[in-house]
Amino acid sequence: IPMGILSCVKYLMFIFNVLVFAGGTCLSGVGVWVAADPAGFQDIVASKAVLSAGAYLLLAAGIALSLLGFLGCCGALRRSRPLLLA
Repeated sequence: IPMGILSCVKYLMFIFNVLVFAGGTCLSGVGVWVAADPAGFQDIVASKAVLSAGAYLLLAAGIALSLLGFLGCCGALRRSRPLLLA
């Protein structure tokens, strides 16, 4: 396989993982916002138990995606197979 293709794949993986990291960070931000200010979302969701559970679910999913994206970025830059598989 030519080196140019491997370099392109490396940078494409890095960009994809940056996007995953950014999405996870945004999801965490929305989760924190909903958990901190549930009054703004009472019109959307009537039940407060569902709202608080959804906020913590968004927060957990956002943190998991951020961690996954960060490890993927490190793995893509270092060409580390274990980090990419994590």
